Amino acid sequence: MDVVIQKSTRHIQRQSFPVLEMSCAACAVSVESSLKATPGVKDAAVNFANQSAWVEYDTEQVKPADLQQAVRAVGYDLVVDAEDPLAVKEEAQQKHYQQVKIRTIWSSVLAVPVVIIAMFLMDLPYGNYISMIVSAPVVFYFGRSFFVNAWKQARIGKANMDTLVALSTGIAFLFSLFNTFFPEFWHKRGLHPHVYYEAAAVVIAFISLGKLLEERARSGTSSAIRKLMGLQPRTVRAIVNGQEQEMLISAVTTGTLIVVRPGEKIAVDGVVATGSSFVDESMITGEPVPAEKKAGEKVFAGTINQKGSFQFRAEKVGADTVLATIIRMVQEAQGSKAPVQKLVDRIAGIFVPVVLGIAIVTFIAWMIFGGEHAFTHALLTSITVLVIACPCALGLATPTAIMVGMGKGAENNILIKDAESLEIAHRVNAIILDKTGTITEGHPVVADIVWLDATAAAGQKRILYSLEVQSEHPLADAVVRTLREEGITAAAGNAFESITARGVKGIFDGRVYFAGSDKLLEENKIVPDAAVKQQAAQWQAQARTVIYFADNERVLAILAIADAVKATSRAAIATLQQQGIEVYMLTGDHEQAAKAIAEQVGIKQYRAAMLPADKAAFIVQLQEQGKVVAMVGDGINDSHALAQADVSIAMGKGSDIAMDTAKMTLITSDLQAIPKALKLSSRTVATIRQNLFWAFIYNVIGIPVAAGVLYAVNGFLLNPMIAGAAMALSSVSVVMNSLRLKLVKI
Repeated sequence: MDVVIQKSTRHIQRQSFPVLEMSCAACAVSVESSLKATPGVKDAAVNFANQSAWVEYDTEQVKPADLQQAVRAVGYDLVVDAEDPLAVKEEAQQKHYQQVKIRTIWSSVLAVPVVIIAMFLMDLPYGNYISMIVSAPVVFYFGRSFFVNAWKQARIGKANMDTLVALSTGIAFLFSLFNTFFPEFWHKRGLHPHVYYEAAAVVIAFISLGKLLEERARSGTSSAIRKLMGLQPRTVRAIVNGQEQEMLISAVTTGTLIVVRPGEKIAVDGVVATGSSFVDESMITGEPVPAEKKAGEKVFAGTINQKGSFQFRAEKVGADTVLATIIRMVQEAQGSKAPVQKLVDRIAGIFVPVVLGIAIVTFIAWMIFGGEHAFTHALLTSITVLVIACPCALGLATPTAIMVGMGKGAENNILIKDAESLEIAHRVNAIILDKTGTITEGHPVVADIVWLDATAAAGQKRILYSLEVQSEHPLADAVVRTLREEGITAAAGNAFESITARGVKGIFDGRVYFAGSDKLLEENKIVPDAAVKQQAAQWQAQARTVIYFADNERVLAILAIADAVKATSRAAIATLQQQGIEVYMLTGDHEQAAKAIAEQVGIKQYRAAMLPADKAAFIVQLQEQGKVVAMVGDGINDSHALAQADVSIAMGKGSDIAMDTAKMTLITSDLQAIPKALKLSSRTVATIRQNLFWAFIYNVIGIPVAAGVLYAVNGFLLNPMIAGAAMALSSVSVVMNSLRLKLVKI
């Protein structure tokens, strides 16, 4: 989806485009640089995490096709002029993921026999030739992306992980190839012609595995936007020249009169003209009780009509609707974050040139001071430096820890989408909780019921059931569920009437009965006694909705409808507060309900009547104060806030949109999983740091030894084969350290 925001300058606009073929954070930097260098572009930013770019440009100087050409010039692609850009990007991502998966599987399968020959069958006849034949496709076919990406970076004077992988595996293979066909070169010099096919193949297989894990975490990032777009119907029924006819939503203009039937989605924003109904607006308000709509009331795109029918006149269409605004806000919030600068890629940007420099210096030093075997030693030591410096352990440090951490989370009902959320979560010092469906159960239930005449209650329950089962009011469903669980069945009646905004009326055995609000009682001159009024006032103070059941003379029963607080909410919130984390509750509900719930669960800071944009703006305020903010929600109305937060957590029983936007999903309704998620983050980050430490220590010690610093002391030169084994050992140590996470109790 292209998002266009018109600026105050007449010809300046800001537009979002999907970007294809980026494989690392350095790629995002390259794309961003090429866009900014394009004449007419005022500003640009590329988000590697969601594979997109926004560009602010002068429409008179540059067209989208020019931007696409600039990106293609540096080896990537920009999706422009497509009917559905998000679909194109999603298809490309899925295709790329499948390609990486195939490359990883085959490179791993082919690397196994090469390793077996190198480690256990070194004297196998024609072993070198077999290894060469088997490892060649691993390096140059299944590992070709490393060489292609390294070349792309070299063209613009940059280097990344792919550069080091391509250099080390390419040189190791070519050096082994030379030794396979010309072994006498080394025999004449009294040296054995070692080959390192296994080192090249294993490096490609291991690094491909890391790439696969990264691609899997990133795949499908646009699904939240696509599902939000799916909330809007493609066609509507409109009144044209007095006749009802179907038309495409794109043809709807301001003033069009639209018909909405029971169960249908509302297509655009507007105002009810005739009829009445209840509309599920939870995607905007987050509240479980549908809102009543009658003439003059506003309705919004993407909300769902309940049982009634009405006509409304379109006021806002296309990009101006509330739904379109939510889509734009989610996309902008995701894109506004700095590109995910993976620690390994940042380090590789410095590490690669340093290693190359060391290899060159090593070669030159040996040529100058090497004596009789200067060239031989120069070649072997420089090759050894490149082999031992291959960043396999460095490349595995993060993905292996993340993979184990994600598995540990899944065991504890915590699904984690990417590394970024695990890296940040342990620093969270402010948590925003949605009310409905997060702190509370998320649906109205009968919390309490008082029958004024217990002896007559059995028969009265059947009458109440009969009234409510025919009612269109959403709260009636809660009453019906409760009575049905008691085994109550309907009573025979001979009349029923639904009274808009008041309740229902029916006649049973010649007697009139009512179920509804206090206004219904007042209009029928039924006066509750003092005890009933006192009980009703007490429930209302607790933010409960009161339903009265009466005949034409007196009140027979009163019912309290509420959204119950989850059993573990108070304990989970107390745990977070004890850890020094500030807990806030944001809700679209009214002040009285918000206050009652906040007091019940021990939250001191809360905000009521919050729209989606208000929640996101509040998070921005906290972030500007330097806080690391986590947002926990379950509804479509929370999607913008979830996208804006540093760490986003969705309740597993919530909407698909919330779960797609969030970086973590709790498969349980128990908020106790939140402190567990923060602890898991802390342990995972500690493991990543340990892995990086060991990977670096290995290089800090191994590279100088490989360069030959010990030769002057004791005549020791590190054999490239031992260097390859050491490289593999470093990778194993990183993996084993990551597996320790499985034993951690959270």
